[in-house]
Amino acid sequence: MPETTLIAIGGGGATHGTHPELDRLCLAHSCARPRIGFVGIASDDDRAQYRMFKTSIKPIASAVTRLDPMADGKTARRWAEGLDLVYLGGGDPVRLVRHLKATGIGAVLAETYRRGVPLAGVSAGAMCWFDSFLWRSPDVGLTLAPGLGLVSGSMTPHSLIEPERLIKMQDLVDGGAISEAWAVDDGAALIIQNGVASSGYHEDGAPRVHRFARSEPRSVSGV
Repeated sequence: MPETTLIAIGGGGATHGTHPELDRLCLAHSCARPRIGFVGIASDDDRAQYRMFKTSIKPIASAVTRLDPMADGKTARRWAEGLDLVYLGGGDPVRLVRHLKATGIGAVLAETYRRGVPLAGVSAGAMCWFDSFLWRSPDVGLTLAPGLGLVSGSMTPHSLIEPERLIKMQDLVDGGAISEAWAVDDGAALIIQNGVASSGYHEDGAPRVHRFARSEPRSVSGV
């Protein structure tokens, strides 16, 4: 069976203009000069976000293409053919999950992932793939929402600049709402291969990927 790879970035990389090592990390799990597909649904197809991504990635890719914001599942399947890496930008994770489910695009990207094409994403584009995710709702603050369930557990980004996410995630685990959870800082990524969290990426020697169990938060050093 093909190896499956998900790279869940807490923040930074090509769409933010920071932490270029995260872009290199994504490409290290693909082929040389890959064909990369970008999905901007979470940001309501923010063209500035896509331009920043393309400007940063194009010198090290053979091609960069954007999924049409009006695409349905059939269009997405044609678009995904021949891609070597799919990257999802950040934004509103609830909007993203709702759209991926309603259009069938989520199922297409899951098929692409299962045939061995790495999925990478930042913030909303990372947490949507888990069973659930912790996000900051404009109405109620930090709250848990259902994801697409491609990989198990729960995830939240931005945990260095918003440390209250760490506290909330630990409370959810201790209370039994979720059984396994991850918090990923800006400048870091969690790499999940074949459904197993195999490594976390960090910079400057500081652990930036945190795994939660009952009253036992710990940080995972990376490669």
